Amino acid sequence: MSDLRKEIMDKVSNGDFNCEKELTLSVIGGKWKLIILWHLGKQGPQRFSELQRLLPKITHKMLTSQLKELMDDGIIHREVFPEVPPRVEYSMTELGMTLLPILEMMYTWGKNRITDIKKMQEQPS
Repeated sequence: MSDLRKEIMDKVSNGDFNCEKELTLSVIGGKWKLIILWHLGKQGPQRFSELQRLLPKITHKMLTSQLKELMDDGIIHREVFPEVPPRVEYSMTELGMTLLPILEMMYTWGKNRITDIKKMQEQPS
């Protein structure tokens, strides 16, 4: 099977995406995926519990769901180490790493925008 969720494969096959940006957003969209990808891309492989600590407001179920979708889309890899107890780590795939420049640009844009908004709020009305 390919490195995309069936839902996305069906949309591509049926021509349901209006543009390429929709495909990108369907892969990285959602409240948590960008943050998960940022941590895996910038900090390297993480265990599930480490990701939970980095995202204190995410539920166990939501983190599991987001990780599964990212794995199904070929963006992250899950490795189980044959130890007792078993250790599992999540890391970016080569394909996932190609998203880092986009994430970095989004980070820079957001950081600059927050600075601009704060300056506007500090100015007297």
